[in-house]
Amino acid sequence: MDYSELHEDKKRGTFDFPIELYYVDKNDPRYQMPLHWHLEYELITVLSGSFTLSLDGQITELEEGDSAWVGDGVVHGGTPRDCVYECVVFDLGTLLHDTPLCSKSAAEFLSSENGFSGALRKGSDEARLADGIFQAMETEQKGYEWITVGLLWQLLGKLIRTSSASPQIGRNQMIRLKNVLTYIRNNYKESVALDELAAVAGMSPKYFCRAFSGFTGKTPIEYLNYYRIERAGEKLNLTGDSITEIAFSCGFNDMSYFSKTFKKYKGVSPSAYRARAR
Repeated sequence: MDYSELHEDKKRGTFDFPIELYYVDKNDPRYQMPLHWHLEYELITVLSGSFTLSLDGQITELEEGDSAWVGDGVVHGGTPRDCVYECVVFDLGTLLHDTPLCSKSAAEFLSSENGFSGALRKGSDEARLADGIFQAMETEQKGYEWITVGLLWQLLGKLIRTSSASPQIGRNQMIRLKNVLTYIRNNYKESVALDELAAVAGMSPKYFCRAFSGFTGKTPIEYLNYYRIERAGEKLNLTGDSITEIAFSCGFNDMSYFSKTFKKYKGVSPSAYRARAR
């Protein structure tokens, strides 16, 4: 089974309540958050530790008590450090459709290329509303669905009132870089060259390296190896395949290089990583 999805296409919650909560700690095979995007909106909150979050190539540092709002289609991912965090993912379009009296200004906010994505700092009104959403979803007490949706609408109202964000990267370039990320997801098991990725982006290799590094914080090959190691880590946690089988299935043809790269990103050897997870 392939546990990797860059462009996630999942059902969230239920038809009547399209909202889902995820709790993530070091034991979760998706503790690291490779770059991805989805058509739903997302709230992220840091319960402990810190989290470096990338939003369309813009880096935001989140500390304990901070939250972040992630718009639909925004390429996001991040690196947790001694971190426990939670995510609420929700289909805001469905909620809007079911609430026509509130839909006009919210629909404008959703369709705007200037729609807000960013940090909700601890102690702010927005962060307190986000905390309430997470608490309601965690406890699931009677009526929690109504409380969650009500708080979500209040938060959306705050963001609509204060949002003045502007796009940080051109739409055409964003589409090209998304195509590269999708290509890496689909082909990380194979040999992938820099010129190949540049061709997918429709850029010269030199310009592509500069644009990709500015967007991800890594060179294309560094990101490819990072992504391969994340997939290998998931397979070490979730399958009984041998380490050699996993290395080859993730695009590594040299076991020594695989072990060295794995330790670079995970801090331990593949065998120690599997033993710790189990």
